[in-house]
Amino acid sequence: MTLQTTALQFGYLLAWLFSILLIIRGVRNERLSDKLLAFVMFLLAQEIQDYTFGFAGINFLWEDLNGFPRYTELLLGPATYFYIQSQINQKFRFMPPHARHLIPWATYFIIYLLIFVQGKHAVQNFQTTHFSIVLDWVLHIAVILSYSYYFYLSLKIYHKFRQWVETQFADTEKVNFVWFRNFIYIMIVGQVFKWIWLGLDTLMSLNFSEEWWWNLALVFIICYVGIQGYAQVQPNTLIFRDSEEKNGKSFEFKEHELLGWKNKLLKLMEEDKIYLDPELSLSRLAMILKTNTTLLSALINSQFNKNFNDFINEYRINEYQKRIKMPNNQHLSNFGVALDSGFNSKATFNRAFKKLNGVSPKEFTVENKT
Repeated sequence: MTLQTTALQFGYLLAWLFSILLIIRGVRNERLSDKLLAFVMFLLAQEIQDYTFGFAGINFLWEDLNGFPRYTELLLGPATYFYIQSQINQKFRFMPPHARHLIPWATYFIIYLLIFVQGKHAVQNFQTTHFSIVLDWVLHIAVILSYSYYFYLSLKIYHKFRQWVETQFADTEKVNFVWFRNFIYIMIVGQVFKWIWLGLDTLMSLNFSEEWWWNLALVFIICYVGIQGYAQVQPNTLIFRDSEEKNGKSFEFKEHELLGWKNKLLKLMEEDKIYLDPELSLSRLAMILKTNTTLLSALINSQFNKNFNDFINEYRINEYQKRIKMPNNQHLSNFGVALDSGFNSKATFNRAFKKLNGVSPKEFTVENKT
């Protein structure tokens, strides 16, 4: 067994392992996002399957299954796009219109399957025709266009989601999904590397072993996606609908109407100190005020010139600055006091503190002790 064989087998088996673990968790928790990520891991396994089997000396894919439409690259883009949609919106479900995203793959599958079922001789004869070469190039171009289109859509909806999160949550660390953005970026880099390598193969007629390198890149992608995706926190309250936000509706509220709600909000913040609740979100605060998130968001934006995230965290920072000076809190760390002030993430606390004060919590503590 060589290093080349071991590396690809490790990536292949790891992709299958995470695919199985995710599908089990998805079924147990009735979570569509886990099921879709399991499908993504399965597709990544298929990406390196030929070379994994080839380096291991297993040749039935080229012998018994020669010509069978086993390539799934046209499914990876849609699967990735649907995964992020299901992750940021727990109410996302597949609808009949979504089937159109499968048309390119279904077209490829049907064409090659019709040839495959005619037998080995029909497949071999077809593979020697100019039409076969043209179809292969059409497939390559379709894959590039599919990746480009769906990765663009995925990044677009991700950035809109990140902007939306700032208006809905005081602590965004659990729902920022930075790993997903990184996944798209490394997939883009991986695919560019792959196509450069295939270009070199076309020009220089590389042998099977020399084509191993871009498959190794896929192994690193599999490791990252599997580990990060499985470890990703799974919130149950995310309902982000981009289509509803862009349906042309706009809401305007009269000044006196907002002022009435402003007084109620200030009472909750300054007397009841509702910001000390580490799980506070815009929807939860709206429920406590017995109003809706649209009005509450408009209220915070117009009356305080802030989004929800900055509004809540400013109260928490002010609370922290009071508590850090109290003698009975001297035994606590900076983050310990921050936890008592409503934060539940060190990263969120540090970022919010520096944004408001221009210095880190540590620098602030040192300055106030000297």
